[in-house]
Formats: sequence, C-alpha cells, structure tokens
Amino acid sequence: MKKADTNFQPWEKSFDKVITPFEEFIHEETTSGLILMVSAILAMIFANSFLAPYYEHILHTELAISIGASELRYSLHHWINDGLMAFFFLVVGLEIKREVIVGELSDPKAAMMPIIAAIGGMLVPAGLFYFINLNTDASIGWGVPMATDIAFAVGVLVLLGSRIPKTVLTFLVGLAIVDDLGAVVVIALFYTEQIFVNWLILAVATFFVLIVFNRMGIRKPLWYFIIGTIMWFAMLQSGILATLAGVLVALTIPVKPKFDHKLFVNHMSEILEALKTTQNKNTDTKDLCIIHDNESRAMLQTLENGVHSVESPLQRLEHAMHMPVAFIIIPLLALANAGIPVDISSLGQTLVHPVSMGVMAGLIIGKLIGVAGITWLAVKLGLGKLPEGMTGYHLIGVGFLAGIGFTMSIFIAELGFSGNAEYLLMAKTGVLFASIIAGTCGYLWLRITAGK
Repeated sequence: MKKADTNFQPWEKSFDKVITPFEEFIHEETTSGLILMVSAILAMIFANSFLAPYYEHILHTELAISIGASELRYSLHHWINDGLMAFFFLVVGLEIKREVIVGELSDPKAAMMPIIAAIGGMLVPAGLFYFINLNTDASIGWGVPMATDIAFAVGVLVLLGSRIPKTVLTFLVGLAIVDDLGAVVVIALFYTEQIFVNWLILAVATFFVLIVFNRMGIRKPLWYFIIGTIMWFAMLQSGILATLAGVLVALTIPVKPKFDHKLFVNHMSEILEALKTTQNKNTDTKDLCIIHDNESRAMLQTLENGVHSVESPLQRLEHAMHMPVAFIIIPLLALANAGIPVDISSLGQTLVHPVSMGVMAGLIIGKLIGVAGITWLAVKLGLGKLPEGMTGYHLIGVGFLAGIGFTMSIFIAELGFSGNAEYLLMAKTGVLFASIIAGTCGYLWLRITAGK
C-alpha cells in the first residue's frame, strides 16, 4: 500500500461519484419528505397532549424588527408563514424556471402530458370541493385540494425503488412543478384581499430593478437578495401575499454563467497540471495537508472561483437554497401549521363536515380522476403519449400520490380560512387524512401492480 493512502478518508469517496442536478434534487426531496413527516407527527403530538398550551403560546409569541420609529411586529406563526415561506417560494420559482429551460418541461412534446395531468389535477379537485360547499361561505376554500406536496409524493415513490421506471418519477416531478406554478397563480389572483396601490407600485418598481440587474449581467445573489427584501416588504404592506416575492425574484435570477464552458475547461486543465507539478516537487509525504503549501492553496482557490463563474447563477442559488429550505423552513412550516387538535369523540362529525369532505374528496378522488383520468383521455385523443416505460397502472399510482397535498394545501387553507377557525380546523383535518390515505393507496397500488 502506498503511504499516501493512509490519509484517505471514507467521505472522500464522494469524489468518485458524479450525480446529476436531477438526482441531487430527488435525493434532497426524499430526505425532506421524511423530515417533513416527523415534523408533522411532532406537531400533532404537541397539539394533542399536555404540551398544547405551550405549543400555542410559542406560536403566538410576538417578534419585532425595529428600525428607528418603524417596526414590524408579528407572531412567530405569522413570521413563518409570511417570512420564511418567501424562501420556499424562491426555491419553487427557481425549480419552475429550471424545469422550463432545461428540465422535463423544456421539450414541449415531453412536457405536454405532465402539464395536462397537472391541469386536470387542479381543476377536478377544485370543482369537487366547490360543488360540495356550493352556496356556502366555505366555498372560498376551493384552492385547498389543488396542490401536490412534491417532497412527500417523491418520497413515497422513491421508497418503491427499482420497481418503478425512472420515467414515472420524472413525470411526477414535472406534474408537481406545474402544480406548484398553478398554486402560486391561484394564491396571487384569488387569495389577496385589500390592495394598497402605493405599496404595490413600489413592489412593481423593485421587480423592474431586478430585471435591469439581469439584463446588466449582475450575477451576485446579494444584490437580488437586497432588492428582493424591499420587494417582500412592499408586498407585505400592499396586501398581496408577501411570499410571492420569492417567485418574482427567482424569475429574474440569471441563467447564463459569467464564463464560457470551453474556456473554463481549458483554463482549469492548465491549473490542474500546474497543481500536479507542484505536488510532485514536494517529496515530503509526511504532511499532506494543503494548508502548508501556499502555491497549491492559491491554485485551489482559483479553481473554486472558476467553478462559481462557470456555473449558472440559477443553478448555484437553487443548490445553495434547496437544502436549508427542505430541511429547516418546510419542517418549521409543518411544526407551525400541522398541529391539529383531534377530538376522537367528535372525529366522525369532523370528517363528514362539508369542508373536510370537500378537501378529502378533492385530494383523493379529484386528483385521481384529474391526473389519471384526464391524462388517459388525452392519450386516447392523440394529444400526446406517456413516457417510455410508463403504463396505465403507473398513471393511476401517480394519480393517488398527487393527492398528497400537505404543505401547500395547508398553506392555502391558512389563507382562505384565516378568519374562520372552525373551517380552518376542518380543512387541515381533511388535508391530513386525505394525504395519509392518498399516499398509502398510491404506494400499495404501485407495489402490487409492479411489473404488470
């Protein structure tokens, strides 16, 4: 064995593994789904135990940011839903933009079926909820069963491993991305109350500033963060959902890198050759730590700077933001919103309440009909075809999994029923039970029908 091998560490095996951005996305979404599940369970425990008063007290604790005479004072629950969720929407916007440019939605023919599935999966559930709650003030909640939780849905599908073709996974991801875009549009158009025009003008002005930054070739995320924060504040004051600022910022993040890829490869090859030469000059193998070699450290820093310059700013920001959003912000959202007090004695009455029934019917039946049924009809009409390896059995399974509406559905329920605690409780209960049923049915269906 060579002496240098004694310095080898197990985690350095990661250098031998090259993964695509899509594979990294799936891995993080799967892990996020597991963490999200644990967070939801903890929230339920907090809300249904002796910890309930403390849980409520913490959520309603007020936090303030003061600058001179100006002050932003909101509860912790409000900060999570209107503040941290802006970062979630930023990642959603980045994912949508990436998918449209280079992902599953970049090829119009390949994107047709996921788009049709997503549209069907939004319209049918919304229609079912509206019909069940027709002529009542609860009908405003029609947007609740429209959304699909991509982290949970992907997590369930990944559990099936090699039993399911990869094309089914990419189909589900494309569907969920379009679904997220639809949810953003619905929130912006239908869940906004009073609008203050002066603040709205400021928000629009900041958006145009970000567009100018993009056209000028400004690629440092810091500038987009600063102007994006001003936009968020303006939208918060305008009455429009402030978290949508995250999507608008994402749309302005540059796609083109600073340096040309071919020039980067040539230049980096020269630096790597120089780095090899420097290491060969160092015959002392007792100390392999790079910190003692100033010349090598300088070359490594140049390599790092070059990698950042040749990466797309959109790709780099999505990579940087995805993990904190998936592992911190989304679990916090679950902890803050999934704490549903369940009274076993009245659970039956809760589940047959029109709001609960509308949500469950939309997510379980509506998503299945909208995703699987409408897509099958589109295939029969010749509007497109399913991805290679994907069968009708897979399509039904995806229809079930699309009914996992946890994160976004709860968020829309918070917006639609903010002034009605009873309806909000019923909606959250419906989302919880529907997501469990849909996820279980989807998993069992795909496992049983695997190979058919």
